[in-house]
Amino acid sequence: MELNFTAAELAFREEVRSFIAERYPPELRARQDAGVDPIRLDLDKEDYLRWHRIVAQRGWVAPAWPVEYGGTGWTPTQRHIWAEEQGRARTVPIVGFSVNLVGPIIYTFGTPAQKAYFLPRILSGEHWWCQGYSEPGAGSDLASLQTRAVRQGDHYVVNGQKTWTTLAQHADWGFFLVRTDPAAARKQEGISFLLIDMKSPGVTVRPIITLDGAHEINEVWLQDVKVPVGNRVHEENKGWTCAKVLLAHERSNIAMVQRSKSALLGLRRMAARIVEGGRTLAEDPAFRRKLTEIEVELMALEFTELRMLSAENAGKGPGAQASLLKIRGTEIQQRLSELALEAAGSHGAVRLNRFVGLSGFEQQVPEAVGIVDSYLNGRKTSIFGGSNEIQRNILAKMVLGL
Repeated sequence: MELNFTAAELAFREEVRSFIAERYPPELRARQDAGVDPIRLDLDKEDYLRWHRIVAQRGWVAPAWPVEYGGTGWTPTQRHIWAEEQGRARTVPIVGFSVNLVGPIIYTFGTPAQKAYFLPRILSGEHWWCQGYSEPGAGSDLASLQTRAVRQGDHYVVNGQKTWTTLAQHADWGFFLVRTDPAAARKQEGISFLLIDMKSPGVTVRPIITLDGAHEINEVWLQDVKVPVGNRVHEENKGWTCAKVLLAHERSNIAMVQRSKSALLGLRRMAARIVEGGRTLAEDPAFRRKLTEIEVELMALEFTELRMLSAENAGKGPGAQASLLKIRGTEIQQRLSELALEAAGSHGAVRLNRFVGLSGFEQQVPEAVGIVDSYLNGRKTSIFGGSNEIQRNILAKMVLGL
């Protein structure tokens, strides 16, 4: 699908394409071509920050931020083009927990001192952030969290456990939801939003190895961690307000429409290379129908995303559409990985790319590199960020009034 762009927008797209082609680190491209998948977070910290810093020097790290805090002032269409070209070029993602999640919370609810200190360091990549939300007994039911923060003078003492904390092994700072009033009448009340230095005494990060063998997520233990009161964002016991805004941004970003478009193109190239029964898989009517169905759904999702971008540009928050993007976006991601595995057939069971070299099939069909890992890792997308079942409940309540 090709949107109808104005001459100015087409010129902007060419500017973006040239920037990526000229500045994207060739070493990163070589590693990706050899089977490293940036969406599955196989790269190390410096790999991500290398591209982040290049984009930051251009001033394009945070397109959605207000201009006064370092945003670009782009139109929704320009933001769409930037995301689309990154997806098309398969660049490593900008450090999202920093830019897309905690940054907007700090510039919306933070104090002048918090904005002055944290926002420039988020933009430059000096601070890498992780998200301390989920707990063993509080995942989609996040308001049931039990991590406690007790105020003692000018600081809080925090005790508890967080889980599924993505890339906490790299994090300099974390944003945490903690319970500061256990006697609050409603479980959504009595929660505060704290910024915690991950080097603080009492913070312990332990790896959780995912189904595909990757170290992407972690447990984070907090034992008598002292956090200055000045690191609390918004009022005490009003952290749920921050949490809801942040979750809406997170669910919007999980959709990854442009990355799915790139994956669909790769799947079409893959189908054109695989020959069975004297014809390519791309010529098989049943497989072509499956590809077309996904393409149509992806087109609809893209237009929904554009409507949401336009609404945000008009000053409206993501709202319930964020849940819709999350549901459909993750379902499409999973179906694309399922189709890739189906296309590879028995070849898909040969290897996981982190353990051995490329198989003969992958050398002939480079689009198949890492498909087993991607399939296994992608099982989580319909669960994290609030499971898709929870998102359907949100839509039923906020949109249908049920």
